[in-house]
Amino acid sequence: MRILVTGGAGFIGSALIRHIIRHSSHTVLNLDKQTYAGNLDSLASVADSPRYQFSQTDVCDAAALAAQLRLFQPALVIHLAAESHVDRSIDGPADFIHTNIVGTYTLLETCRPYWQGLDPERKAAFRFHHVSTDEVYGDLDGTSELFTETTSYSPSSPYSASKASSDHLVHAWQRTYGLPTLVSNCSNNYGPFHFPEKLIPHMILNALQGRPLPVYGASDQIRDWLYVEDHARTLLEVAVHGRVGETYNIGGHNEKRNLDVVRSICAILEELVPAKPAGVDRYADLIVFVEDRPGHDRRYAIDAGKMFWELGWRPQETFDSGLHKTVRWYLENTSWWQRVLNGTYRLDRIGNQA
Repeated sequence: MRILVTGGAGFIGSALIRHIIRHSSHTVLNLDKQTYAGNLDSLASVADSPRYQFSQTDVCDAAALAAQLRLFQPALVIHLAAESHVDRSIDGPADFIHTNIVGTYTLLETCRPYWQGLDPERKAAFRFHHVSTDEVYGDLDGTSELFTETTSYSPSSPYSASKASSDHLVHAWQRTYGLPTLVSNCSNNYGPFHFPEKLIPHMILNALQGRPLPVYGASDQIRDWLYVEDHARTLLEVAVHGRVGETYNIGGHNEKRNLDVVRSICAILEELVPAKPAGVDRYADLIVFVEDRPGHDRRYAIDAGKMFWELGWRPQETFDSGLHKTVRWYLENTSWWQRVLNGTYRLDRIGNQA
């Protein structure tokens, strides 16, 4: 199968491409605009594969998208290209509106004539899988409920509102035009190659440098955590075996308070890196509480029952096993995150140009 992945140089996209190249015989075209969060270093292990291609392409560029579809002739499109950092969306929402909404619209409208022009057999097999987030559902604070595929949307941030908008566009293109789409909404991902602005890598790297570990507000925010490699294999499963027009919630069954996540990181570092930076007695002493972000949701939690009953999926990693793997990866791959922190990853990007 020929699979086109948008945003394939990002955290989840690169994990998906590594999974496809290592565990299948499929061919992948990675379309990525190469914003700050796109890091081709994350694909170095598969970049030389004859089944991997890369094109620096913006999902808002209809002409470039049409050319890539025409040349590559994919049977499957998995759409991950998105701006995804909540704090950045609060400070500057315009990029989120442009990429997440206009970009998804542009990709849908480019895929529609491509799909309509396929021969009957290939047209019947084509799929468009849109990858979204549990944040579109809003806040479960004060309840014991879980997000299901029928939970009403109630986004709180510019980021989640832009992703909710893109989900609605995908569903509308399936209902109105018959484009064979699927949507998946996942919980918080973590794991190797995660950009250092995100909670878990940010805390690991700050602790190693003896810097403060900032935790928002009362530190009682609860998230459902999913190891990124579990998510990657699931995305391919949904795209290939999911039912057209359906939504699938993907969660790790790991509800954790943000403060407890940070404390767990500190405990693992105590075990693996007992020699601390100067002036630090315990890593947990670096935890500081900072002013909460505006509109901060308190609790997310996913019911992934549909994934289990329909597709037989469940995560392979527990939160403890996944977090240990993640911390070890950052300890053993200092060159990757140092190149991110000093900006050199943006100066000499590598990849096979399509």
